Amino acid sequence: MSLSRRPFGFSLGRTAVGAVLRGGRTIRGRIFLAFLMLSAITAALGGYAAFGIMTTGALVDKTYDRSLMAINYARAAATDLAMLQAAVARARLAGDSAERRTLEARIEALTQSFEEDLEIAADRAQSERATREAAAAKDAVAHWLAARREFGPDQQTVDVWQALDAHAAVAEQHIDLLINFTAGDGFSYRQTARADVARDVRLSIFATSLAIVLSGIVALLLLRQIVRPVADASTVASRIAAGELTVRVPEGGDDEFGALLRAMAVMRDNIAAMMQEEVAQRRSAQSLLADAVQGSIEGIVVVDAGGCIVLANARAAALLGIDQAEPGHRPLSDARGSAVADALLAMPGHATLTAETHTADGRWLRISRSPTREGGFVAVCSDVSLLKEQEDQLKRSNAQLDAALSNMLQGLCLYDAEGGLLVYNRRFCDMFGVDAAALRPGMSIRDVARLVEASSDNGRAIDLLVEQEALLQRGLSASLCCPIRTDCIVALKQQPTAEGGWIATYEDVTQRYEAEARIITMARKDALTGLANRMVFGERLEEAAAHLDEGAGAGFATLCLDLDRFKEVNDTLGHPIGDGLLRSVAERLQGCLRDTDLVARLGGDEFAIVQAGVQAGTHARRDASALAKRLIAAFQQPFLLDGHTVTVGLSIGISLAPEHGTSPEKLLKSADLALYRAKATGRGCWAFFDEEMDVELRKRRALESDLKKAVGNGEFELVFQPIVKLDRQRIASCEALLRWRHPERGYVSPADFIPLAEETGTIGEIGEWVLRKACSEAATWPSNIRVAVNVSAAQFKNAAVVRAVMDALAASGLPAHRLELEITESVLLNDSVTTLATLHTLKRLGVRVAMDDFGTGFSSLSYLQSFPFDKIKIDQSFVRNLAAPGNSRLIVRSVVGLGRSLGITTTAEGIETEAQLEQLRLEGCDEGQGYLFSRPVPSATIRELVTALGRNAA
Repeated sequence: MSLSRRPFGFSLGRTAVGAVLRGGRTIRGRIFLAFLMLSAITAALGGYAAFGIMTTGALVDKTYDRSLMAINYARAAATDLAMLQAAVARARLAGDSAERRTLEARIEALTQSFEEDLEIAADRAQSERATREAAAAKDAVAHWLAARREFGPDQQTVDVWQALDAHAAVAEQHIDLLINFTAGDGFSYRQTARADVARDVRLSIFATSLAIVLSGIVALLLLRQIVRPVADASTVASRIAAGELTVRVPEGGDDEFGALLRAMAVMRDNIAAMMQEEVAQRRSAQSLLADAVQGSIEGIVVVDAGGCIVLANARAAALLGIDQAEPGHRPLSDARGSAVADALLAMPGHATLTAETHTADGRWLRISRSPTREGGFVAVCSDVSLLKEQEDQLKRSNAQLDAALSNMLQGLCLYDAEGGLLVYNRRFCDMFGVDAAALRPGMSIRDVARLVEASSDNGRAIDLLVEQEALLQRGLSASLCCPIRTDCIVALKQQPTAEGGWIATYEDVTQRYEAEARIITMARKDALTGLANRMVFGERLEEAAAHLDEGAGAGFATLCLDLDRFKEVNDTLGHPIGDGLLRSVAERLQGCLRDTDLVARLGGDEFAIVQAGVQAGTHARRDASALAKRLIAAFQQPFLLDGHTVTVGLSIGISLAPEHGTSPEKLLKSADLALYRAKATGRGCWAFFDEEMDVELRKRRALESDLKKAVGNGEFELVFQPIVKLDRQRIASCEALLRWRHPERGYVSPADFIPLAEETGTIGEIGEWVLRKACSEAATWPSNIRVAVNVSAAQFKNAAVVRAVMDALAASGLPAHRLELEITESVLLNDSVTTLATLHTLKRLGVRVAMDDFGTGFSSLSYLQSFPFDKIKIDQSFVRNLAAPGNSRLIVRSVVGLGRSLGITTTAEGIETEAQLEQLRLEGCDEGQGYLFSRPVPSATIRELVTALGRNAA
């Protein structure tokens, strides 16, 4: 019956185990359940084995601890009995009482040991019969010993010992039975233990077999739950990896393999979508690549391993001289003769190569060849003509840069952002004593300093480079200056570049510093005369003013001196003679002074003297006058300069301290005003300052202020005086004359405000207004009448007169030939070269130029030779004296003849009588101007004058 039920129970176990494993929702859960089941089986098997071992141990205990120990102690008791019998026998025979006592003690000890061993053997015995035999043996020994004690030594007969031996024999008999019974019990328990062990072995084998079977069932069921999904997933993954994107992915459960299969299905769909997108992108890229190849400005050629052209874009086909649309492959050698084909065929081997070739039409082509995996190659042809030209230009620029760097007066070093040397020039190497071959790009400043240190013992140059390095590390721009040798001072200037680096220039400023040192040394002296300069003079004035309060009656005098006719010397004899004259003047001035006096040159021909140590009041005036007399007397004697005898006078203005003020500025200003009074009075005299001069100065300053506002306020007006053709009595031109109608002073004379305007610089603005106004008015006159405008010498200083004339003509629309500019000789005295260039510019514009006040100067003839004037005007001083005896008529005749010879129109000024007019006609003068014809009139009256003087003027 048990054999027929076993398959059903096994199947039921498998089913139960499978249900348990299927109960896990995840693979982790199933593995955990299987682990628990296998652990339970192992624990049951181990528990049963432990129980069997414990049972076997109990049997061993019974066999050893009971039977064997009882036998051993029973035998020990038998041994004790034998020894006790021997001791009793010896005691019976012992004659010595001491020996007898010793034996008795031994008998007591053996008796006690016997009883203990017998008691243990009885306790370990496993049957009642063995226990009884042990008790009987104990009693027998007790009776034996008791009987022995009953018999004294004198009663020890053979019968007695036999009786005693009988008791001992009984004890031995019981002990032997004890041993036999105990041995029999041990054998019985050993047989029982063997039977139990055999039973436990059979049960252990069965339990182990059952555990193995259950473990196998659990493993098989777990394998079925895991291996099949793993195999399905592996198969699907392999097919997807092989590119089979149509594979069907089986449906999984709710566990990890189900999630894995679903993820693989999503991955398959994603890969399929990505492949479709990639195919589309590749097709688009191929299309774009084809378009790019065809549209590329580079020539692209693909040649196969057989040397046939597979692909050539339009640019390459044109360079090869083939038809791009021609079907089929054609050998590259068919294109031989073209520069590209010849260069490709000439390239050796199959490696990557680049070559350049020059075409017949002058272009440069760069051909790059790269091998393909199939044995052919791809060639790219680029037109590098422009690049070649740029390279050549760059080489020329580099050569020019090298030449510029080599010829620079300054040393130069250029460093990159990391502090490495990029560029240096020869001047830097020479300046610091470094061999140019030792410098290398990338060297730091410290490396350069080491080279300088190695090449010379110039520590100061090294200090400069070290200080420069410290500045660079802090990122600072700086300018340094220090001597690097005893004969060389270097100015360093370093600043950052746009690329993050630094550029440093080293300039040898030794000569500049030496010159500055000389300048500093001479800063307190006039370079030409050696006298004190204006700064030292100011210091002496301040020092003298500071001593005014030291004592009553203290004072000093300030003298301003100006040479008379010095400008004539410069203009006639030249500046070298003028400079020599100034040096001689300085010597004479110093010869007239005391040691306590100071003479200084303030500039030009202006000198000043501080006369110190004089008494205030009449004494100061007397001492100053005495000094002035000595000075003027000293200049009565002429100067002999390079063979020229030069005579100049001296005008002196004097101010006294504290009478005329105490501040140096006030005293110098007062002396200067006194000088103006002296020059106005007459040359070769002196004048003291008075308050009336200050009043005149204030008036002059007020007039200056009003003059600056006059143009803006519209206070100026123009009147015009006709210039008449003497042969036909008609108007040829009109001279524009400026008038200033002051709102408070009324009309101010041009003799008063024109010089003032020239001194203050307002003449430029006034002159431009006059030009614009005169041209604007003349544009309304008859077309054959010109307008003449006087131009001051101050307007020629910056050549602004050219721009003013152009603007006036453009604004008015007046033709240039109708404008006539009148200048005096003073215009040409200042800077004849610049002035002549300006006059020629005006002449090219078509403007006429006239020389005014001709004959009153000393160099007019030279100016007539240097510039082609259109007109010369004879000064009215000669016209006024035509009727008087003298040379005026001869001068007028000479000037008219000179003008006729040079083809220059002559105009006589200041005609007031008919006699003067008739005389000028007889001399052949071309034009006349004066009150005889008309006074200056407004512009609107010009047409009436034209009618009055003759119809021919219209």
